[in-house]
Amino acid sequence: MDRNPSPPPADRDQEEEQDPAGGDCVGRTVYSKHWLFGVLSGLIQTVTSENAKSGSDDKESQMELDEEMENDICRVWDMSMDEDVALFLQEFNAPDIFMGILVKSKCPRLREICMGILGNMACFQEICVSISSDKNLGQVILHCVYDSDPPTLLETSRLLLTCLSQTEVASVWVERIREQPAVHDSICFIMSSSTNVDLLVKVGEVVDKLFDLDEKLMLEWIRNGAARPLDQPQEDCDEQPVFRIVPCVLEAAKQVRSENPEGLDVYMHILQLLTTVDDGIQAIVQCPDTRKDTWNLLFDMVCHEFCQADDPPIMLQEQKTVLASVLSVLSAICSSQAEQEHPKMETVDLPLIDSLIRVLQNMEHCQKKPENSTESNTEDPKKSDLTQDDFHLKILKDISCEFLSNIFQALTKETVAQGLKEGQLNKQKCSCAFQSLLPLYGPVVEDFVKILHDVDKALAEDLEESFPSLKVQT
Repeated sequence: MDRNPSPPPADRDQEEEQDPAGGDCVGRTVYSKHWLFGVLSGLIQTVTSENAKSGSDDKESQMELDEEMENDICRVWDMSMDEDVALFLQEFNAPDIFMGILVKSKCPRLREICMGILGNMACFQEICVSISSDKNLGQVILHCVYDSDPPTLLETSRLLLTCLSQTEVASVWVERIREQPAVHDSICFIMSSSTNVDLLVKVGEVVDKLFDLDEKLMLEWIRNGAARPLDQPQEDCDEQPVFRIVPCVLEAAKQVRSENPEGLDVYMHILQLLTTVDDGIQAIVQCPDTRKDTWNLLFDMVCHEFCQADDPPIMLQEQKTVLASVLSVLSAICSSQAEQEHPKMETVDLPLIDSLIRVLQNMEHCQKKPENSTESNTEDPKKSDLTQDDFHLKILKDISCEFLSNIFQALTKETVAQGLKEGQLNKQKCSCAFQSLLPLYGPVVEDFVKILHDVDKALAEDLEESFPSLKVQT
């Protein structure tokens, strides 16, 4: 890997002279081939000169990029979004040139631009396959995950995400990442320490994609992050591991929360993916501090940020995916606490009930047919179907109902009485909850009505009139 950038093919200009009909344009664009030759050749000379000037006494010094060269190479960066230009760069062996620059150059800006150009080129399937099949280039790209320059890290993450999103090569990158455990450490460090929101979002998207693609890798990352507390005996370390991945994800989520809703959605989905395996749930709940931090962050989002009383119901459409992830994780924590007999957090039941019922109420509003539904169905049946049967809304409803049923099972007379007094529970809200929970969670609703009989008999009887199947046998 210790090499200089490769020069362009020697016969390129000769080919142009032999084929004047082809002109100087790259493909169907107006971009000049000779200009591109000049920029890439100048790039090679710049790095060669940089290496010659670098002495043993200034290995850590960073080089500045000449302004004219920076402007030119940035133009190439912009141009590389065009497929004809990207294919021309591929034919010109530009990835090989960029690999040499990434290995040799001490100029962060130059490494960022070269990685950015590779990222643009990888958007095209043929080039992505070619880049991914180059083992040396793959190793260099992964090595850039350890870079200390945030812009370079951002472009590296963008390139990785692009490759992981191509089904033909995704498994190649998953395997390469698996073979380099240090990638886990570097990404965890970025998530836990960076304040660069753009970088955190892109790194989160990479982690989300990796976990979604390969459960085995997700398990390895969970276990790789296990560490024994300093005050814990060696013989007990396997019983109570502390996992790094969850605190790192939480820290990143806190950073992106206010500035990038899409980024928050990504990190909540990572947590949700973790709860799909037992080790992931344990990574959240086994350490008391991690469990508390996770619960507090997600509880605050549900009760004080998403789907608030003064929000228009239609806002649920924008929040449905992140809410589904958040509620799924909270539900998993509750279920795990019940199984492991952790101390129950009774004080949070009522605010959660209030929020969950509001989610279900707003969902009913989003799924209602418009008044002129007949005309809408005639004019655009596809659009009407999307409104009535939104896939993501259905997922959110299923998660909300399961979570609400779990909370209902744990309610006491005292909690129900408090909820009626404070307004978290009333006839309208109970009716909405029952409408969603029945018939799947019938036994849970019946037990709740029994408690309600002891607290507010009139309300219980009113609800039984509305839902005859719930009449309690006495």
